[in-house]
Amino acid sequence: EGPELDPETGARIDATMRLAERLGAETAHLVATDLPSELLRYAKRENITQVLCGRSRASWLPRFFRRSLSDELLSRASDIAVHIVAGKTEPRASTWKRPTFMASSSRALYVAASAVGIAILVGGILIRLVELPNMSMLFLTAVLVSAVTQGTASAIWAAVLSFLAYNFFFIEPIYTFSVAKPHELFALLMFLLVAVLTGGLAGRVREQSKAAMRRAEQTRALYDFTRKLSSTAKLDDVLWAVAAQAAQTARGRSIVLLADGDNLSIRTAWPPEDRLGPGEWAAARSAFERQQTTGWQSNTLPNAQFQFRPLKTSRGVVGVVGLTPDNFREPLPFETEQMLLALLDQAALAVERTLLVDETAKAQALAESERLRSALLSSISHDLRTPLSSILGSVTTIRTFGNRISPSDRDDLLAAIEEEARRLQRFVANLLDMTRLEAGAIEVRRDWVDVNDAVRSAVDRINKAFNQRQVEITVEPGLPLIRGDSSLIEQMVFNLLDNAHKYSNTDQTVAVHVRRDGGDVVLTVRDQGIGIPSADLERVFEKFYRSAAHDGRPAGTGLGLAICRGIATAMGGTIKAESPAKDGRGTRFVVRLPAAGAASETQNAHPRGDKKDYDDGTAKNPGGR
Repeated sequence: EGPELDPETGARIDATMRLAERLGAETAHLVATDLPSELLRYAKRENITQVLCGRSRASWLPRFFRRSLSDELLSRASDIAVHIVAGKTEPRASTWKRPTFMASSSRALYVAASAVGIAILVGGILIRLVELPNMSMLFLTAVLVSAVTQGTASAIWAAVLSFLAYNFFFIEPIYTFSVAKPHELFALLMFLLVAVLTGGLAGRVREQSKAAMRRAEQTRALYDFTRKLSSTAKLDDVLWAVAAQAAQTARGRSIVLLADGDNLSIRTAWPPEDRLGPGEWAAARSAFERQQTTGWQSNTLPNAQFQFRPLKTSRGVVGVVGLTPDNFREPLPFETEQMLLALLDQAALAVERTLLVDETAKAQALAESERLRSALLSSISHDLRTPLSSILGSVTTIRTFGNRISPSDRDDLLAAIEEEARRLQRFVANLLDMTRLEAGAIEVRRDWVDVNDAVRSAVDRINKAFNQRQVEITVEPGLPLIRGDSSLIEQMVFNLLDNAHKYSNTDQTVAVHVRRDGGDVVLTVRDQGIGIPSADLERVFEKFYRSAAHDGRPAGTGLGLAICRGIATAMGGTIKAESPAKDGRGTRFVVRLPAAGAASETQNAHPRGDKKDYDDGTAKNPGGR
């Protein structure tokens, strides 16, 4: 790392690096105190066998004191071939450049002159107070102060001014530039040499420190940006972070455009912006199609206000980022260019990640849809085939044998046809109800509903369908009304009773309990069947899902419980399954629906201590079955 380059040299280097990148080269920025050694280490690390180097200009220092980069590479390279390219010879007069300290800013010269002036003033005061044989340390301090505050250029100016001031004010004969004694001349020349070397080293340390600070700031900014992207899942949040960080890095404005089919669309900008001029749109499309930098400070459409850079991913270019600094006349520094390249690489990866997440979610949704469709077709083909076969067989038997069938057998066949037809009707009704619930086509009425009436209507329906099933009803007296749809509540209870019939024996009792708990009316349906594994207590409410804990495959489409959850949710309630329910067997489905009355009145009238009796079925209603 050498001293800071002048703007002209820095701009030329930046332009050369950008040209190399546009031509397909891979560039690297090396930081080292021993550049030849670092170059050779980098070449070995990257398995580079050929090094091409331009011949360095001859230094004004002796060759043994400071060798050129090309000479150092030639002398140190052992297993790497070094090729030196000689440029065209130019007249020495046209290639001479002023030293850095002569081309320095007026501020550096002002600080150097001020430090030397203060040293003269302090030296004049001290020489009147005490006898000092040597004042060189005072001027050396001025040189170091100039180096630390302003850098190498100011230090060299301070060394030259100190040399002259020390000779003029403090070496006999004073107020002249002549030196009377030879040893004082030698001391003065040694002072000049030490001052130049010390000031140069101090200035170099200062410049290296500033460069290290800049690199640390860029590393921290890139780390913060990467951490922010890693914790961001939504595409809009990623694009907003990219726009803000790009504008901060370029010290200006930024805009992000993403591919929308074959076109580009503005997604975000910093500061917010939703329009671009015709020239900017042309530059953005060119950067997207040609996959290279276009617009401001480029070879393509350089009059555009923004410079557009493509976001390249493994799938191609997904968008472009437009940048424009506040200082429109100056090109971006090389360090800023490198920072932007790293930033855009991270941004492209983040955008690709979010796009992949969205595509994965869509693929999963499509796979889930296909799974549900397959499950539906499987359920229909398996579960509807049995009642259809039964109906078809019974009708064929009646038509074939006619009067030869006894009246009792005919009645049995007709009863089978009726039963299987009702089963088909329930299957189709469940399919239609589930479709309407998902589409939001069912409008839930908000009437005053007595849950007791809805439960008894559902029990009457289940008794007609399964007349051998024993259903026990327990209802807490004085239940408050709820705001809901009585027909939907009846359908929900019927589905729960139908589920209990499928997964328990016909000689086992199904218990229905209705009570209140605070501001809720709680409805419980409990069977004595095989129960549900704990891992399936939530999954049983999914569409087309049936627990594998039973032996065989009960008839049904796997929609009854899903419809129950949809109805309970539509009326502001909840439903959950508990298994085992009692004595290590059975399943309990608990539905909570909000009551229309105040919760406090309900709690005062019916203490919570009585709930266990209702849940266990020990308090029975004589009117129930």
